[in-house]
Amino acid sequence: MRTQGDDGLKPSYRLTVNGIDIGPTVNGRLISLTLTENRGLEADTLNLTLTDHDNALQLPPRGAAIEVAIGWEHEGLIDKGMFTVDEISYSGSPDQLSIRARSVNMRTSLPTQKSRSWHETTLGEIVRTIAAEHGLEPVIGNSLANEAVPHRDQTAQSDMDFLSHLAHHHDALVTVKGNHLLFIPAGTGHTASGTPLPTAEIHRHDGDQYSYSVADRNSYTGVRAYWNDLAEGEQKEILVGEEANAKELRPIFASEEEALTEARSELKRLQRGTAEFSMTLAVGRPQLLVETPIRARGFKAAVDQTPWVALRVTHTLNDAGYVTDFDAEQAN
Repeated sequence: MRTQGDDGLKPSYRLTVNGIDIGPTVNGRLISLTLTENRGLEADTLNLTLTDHDNALQLPPRGAAIEVAIGWEHEGLIDKGMFTVDEISYSGSPDQLSIRARSVNMRTSLPTQKSRSWHETTLGEIVRTIAAEHGLEPVIGNSLANEAVPHRDQTAQSDMDFLSHLAHHHDALVTVKGNHLLFIPAGTGHTASGTPLPTAEIHRHDGDQYSYSVADRNSYTGVRAYWNDLAEGEQKEILVGEEANAKELRPIFASEEEALTEARSELKRLQRGTAEFSMTLAVGRPQLLVETPIRARGFKAAVDQTPWVALRVTHTLNDAGYVTDFDAEQAN
């Protein structure tokens, strides 16, 4: 196994609080830095633990903005974005300062409830309109931007709730990163612009802790959805996949197009959720991101032959070095 003593590897980081580089203050004091990057609406988290043996550290104010970058000295640092301090604790002995910060809280951002209708439009137009209303830059997956939305009612919903329902309907992810509103395909290993992310090749010797599991998920072979045909005054059904053991969706959709889109999305979710793979990498990989495609090597054939995509990535720097943990699911 390659270790952090090989090749003179030395982890590095940069912390900026409210625009001020605090490296000179925290160098030599860092006990641990843990950064967890999540998919979709769940906020990314940053946890810092610092030694305060000489009582020289000042407590940062809640709401302070922390920018973080991590990596290796000989390779440069990877920017991991901005976080807002939401919890501070001071304990002893020995005296320590712990700071928790989060990226934008997706579920409380864009909170104002609205009622309006969207008619004869596209996903791209909806996302661009909402982004502009909140001073955000829209970033929309190429495969989603031109998806037609004949009619959608936003009834007493926040913009984020409305977007999250749209995202679920189209098997997409919606999130806010920095000053950008992202609406991207789920589980495809692509950036928001549609550019494929480079595949991370993971070998068994890259770490000594890994886990693989596969579930039956009732062996669904397809998804059946129902919709109301107003012109003919009857309820109709549509099937995506195979008939043998099809899952039935409960809602009755307003159109054949809505029923078809939801059935396709649900089948993709079912297929992705059948297998899971996680691992701790002995040498941290700052380039490993959520949605990164992963190709396993040197495991059981079932693991190596499955295309994976990262669901959650955790980077940890401490006295022992820098490691990366990831959880992945089967890619589409």
